[in-house]
Amino acid sequence: MPADTPLSDRLDDDDYPAYTMGRAAEMLGTTPGFLRAIGEARLITPLRSEGGHRRYSRYQLRIAARARELVDRGTPIEAACRIVILEDQLEEAQRINAEYRRAAGEASHGTDAGSS
Repeated sequence: MPADTPLSDRLDDDDYPAYTMGRAAEMLGTTPGFLRAIGEARLITPLRSEGGHRRYSRYQLRIAARARELVDRGTPIEAACRIVILEDQLEEAQRINAEYRRAAGEASHGTDAGSS
């Protein structure tokens, strides 16, 4: 998102990297080390500020919160990250399938109307 985009639009953007590592850890009730660990496990990849500091988006914080839930229940961090990645992939596949079904339904209704 360009720098000249109004601040209110950037803050409404789920992908805008608005949170520092310290603020993100505070919001999640965890430590910066946890955020580094899930980054190393490739669950999330924070953007970097011009000064090289990690910055997190709301979407990334939701993903991190899910991983934290699993870790808090005793799941090893690597396994928790893999579970969250698979959950995210499944959700995306289900969304795409629903779009295909909707498009196929609209297409079949369009041909039904023409055959009357």
